[in-house]
Amino acid sequence: MGTSGFVLLGFLLFCLGIFGVLSRRNFIVVLLSVELMFTGAGVNFIIFSKLWNNLTGQIFTIFLIAVAAGEAAIGLGLLIALYRVKHTANVDVARELKG
Repeated sequence: MGTSGFVLLGFLLFCLGIFGVLSRRNFIVVLLSVELMFTGAGVNFIIFSKLWNNLTGQIFTIFLIAVAAGEAAIGLGLLIALYRVKHTANVDVARELKG
């Protein structure tokens, strides 16, 4: 698989993540879709880093992995809080929370 194949893979992962965020109502699926978007961006950062023979994309991907871990921890905390209050994981219910 050449460079164009990996760029296409990253693009498809990113697009699949966008589709999941925009079309699903379950909070867990939305979090997984955001992780897919991060993975697609990371694949593209790494392949372009290899293409240009520098480490900038690989270092950026390490930061991206750290951000994804923080996003997962905060997202699961929000999911637990939402489920305790509303007894559902529906994103539409989360929009109604005020306070």
